[in-house]
Amino acid sequence: MKVIPTELPDVLLIEPRVFADERGFFFESYNRRALAEAGLAGEFVQDNHSRSKRSVLRGLHYQIEHAQGKLVRVTLGEVFDVAVDIRRSSPTFGRWTGMVLSAENKRMLWIPPGYAHGFLVTSETTEFLYKTTDYWYPEFERTLLWNDPAMGIEWPLAGAPTVAAKDAAGRPLALAEVYP
Repeated sequence: MKVIPTELPDVLLIEPRVFADERGFFFESYNRRALAEAGLAGEFVQDNHSRSKRSVLRGLHYQIEHAQGKLVRVTLGEVFDVAVDIRRSSPTFGRWTGMVLSAENKRMLWIPPGYAHGFLVTSETTEFLYKTTDYWYPEFERTLLWNDPAMGIEWPLAGAPTVAAKDAAGRPLALAEVYP
């Protein structure tokens, strides 16, 4: 497993070692020991799986209590995946990083607690899987406004995205509940 730092020091891009031949491929999508050696130590308590169509934008989500770390990957299709630092005491508060995750590149992204997360589907269909370090608590879920000009996220949009009502009603960073 190769662990690559991103513009945000705590967000890590993970490239698994893939063994491929004419039959297909094999790789370890999760190896607790290898990730711990790379500095990503945490216990995962929940796996989530979503399926979305082209131009669906999900996020930017976080839990104000029971903050979740997320290890995310795509098993079908492609997304532009985004993490935003929402820890007020952080030198990178309000900054974002984004990258393409796909079934083809098999890359994974570690988004630690203290970050908001979202993605835009850039293929016809996407299946998105992620592990979390805490359970989902709907009463603590919050949403940052995906197109807040103050953050300036450069989503690779081809027209207006399809968003859920809760995502359309997200709060701009200046008005959002954030971490200390």
